Amino acid sequence: MDSRSVRNLLQVMSELNLQQRRDFLQFVTGSPKLPIGGFKSLTPMFTVVCKPSEPPYTSDDFLISVMTCANYVKLPDYSDVDILRRRLLTAIHEGQGAFHLS
Repeated sequence: MDSRSVRNLLQVMSELNLQQRRDFLQFVTGSPKLPIGGFKSLTPMFTVVCKPSEPPYTSDDFLISVMTCANYVKLPDYSDVDILRRRLLTAIHEGQGAFHLS
């Protein structure tokens, strides 16, 4: 895996506590639990793509967004892992129970 952003996301995910992991799964998949077999058993497949930014904004200005029905994460190319962590936790918290088009 050669994407710094995806490696950082995996690092942050591994550091989440149990409740934060459930909240992350709820945010991304619409369910607080994985199916039997874990991420590899998600249908559709769990996917992470780069979320581009346009001037005058930078990637650090955006939250992570998702398409829950597709298990699809749109990840900005954050400048460091701490910004990713803060933006992810904000997105999870603000996105609980919400439905928005992105």
